[in-house]
Amino acid sequence: MQFLRTAFWVVLAVAIALFCKANNRPTEIKIWGDIVWGTRIWFPILIAFLAGAVPFWIMARTTRWRMKRKLENTERALVAVTAASAPASSPAASIEEASTPPSSLSATGTT
Repeated sequence: MQFLRTAFWVVLAVAIALFCKANNRPTEIKIWGDIVWGTRIWFPILIAFLAGAVPFWIMARTTRWRMKRKLENTERALVAVTAASAPASSPAASIEEASTPPSSLSATGTT
């Protein structure tokens, strides 16, 4: 699974690098009135992408963290309930059961 995660990030980084290389021409963006921002075209596009992706990523990580906490709490509660309801068998009783000889049966299955 780690390989797939690494491969995904490598492919994404290469795609971003190729996008930046292909769109490396200067442009001017008029912000307010007479304020002009001279930049390469890929930079504002990348900023807009991150402005949309980062909040979603934060929300997904928060949801994953919250669900993981709920699952761990549920597993702990299940272990506690299972341990409380399981009868405690004494080791001496199981040793006695193992040492008793089997009943005497003949080869035909009758006594």
